[in-house]
Amino acid sequence: MSELNTAPLTPPSDDEVISRTQAWLEQAVIGLNLCPFAKSVHVKKQIRYVVSRAAGWNTLSEDLHDELLLLDKTDPDVIDTTLLIHPLALQDFHEYNDFLVQADRVLEQNNLEGIIQIASFHPYYQFADAQADDIENYSNRSPFPMLHLLRESSIDRAVAAFPEASAIFEKNMDTLRNLGLSGWNSLPFSVSKKQR
Repeated sequence: MSELNTAPLTPPSDDEVISRTQAWLEQAVIGLNLCPFAKSVHVKKQIRYVVSRAAGWNTLSEDLHDELLLLDKTDPDVIDTTLLIHPLALQDFHEYNDFLVQADRVLEQNNLEGIIQIASFHPYYQFADAQADDIENYSNRSPFPMLHLLRESSIDRAVAAFPEASAIFEKNMDTLRNLGLSGWNSLPFSVSKKQR
C-alpha cells in the first residue's frame, strides 16, 4: 500500500496526541464505564501510549510489529496493554477497517495469535449495521485512529473477575443512548468537536 498522507495540515504533537487520548480514556472509557477493566491498568500506570508518525500502511505495519514484540516480551506488571496511536495514517475509517486485516496478518507473522489481540478505535468508527451518526458508534470512537494491543491472558483474568462480561456491550449501548450526542459533545475531550 502507498504511504498516502491524508492527515491534517498541522498535525498535533506527540504530547497533544497522548494528552487527548488520556483524557478520552479517563472521561469516556473509564468515566462512562465503557470498559470496566480499564481503570485498574490506568491507575497502575500499565498502559503504554505510543504515537506512530507513520503516514501509511507499510510504516504503520512496522511500528505495529515492534510494539507487538515489545508487549510480548515485557512483564505485564510493567506494560499490560498498549495503545498504538497513529494520527497521520488511516484517517478514513474504511481504509482503517481494511488495514485491520493487515494488522491481524502482522500478529500471525509474529506467532502471537492467542497471546495478543488487536482492538480497534477510530474517530469515525462505525459498526456494520449502524448509521454514521448513531450514538452507539461512540463506544469505539477515539480522538485519533489507534490500535489497542491487549494480552489474551489479561482479558481472560478480567472476564473471570467480571461474571457479566457478556453484557458489557449492551450496557454500553444503553449508557450512550441515555447520554445522547449532546451529552457526548459536552465531555471536555469531545472527539466530535475537535475532529469536525
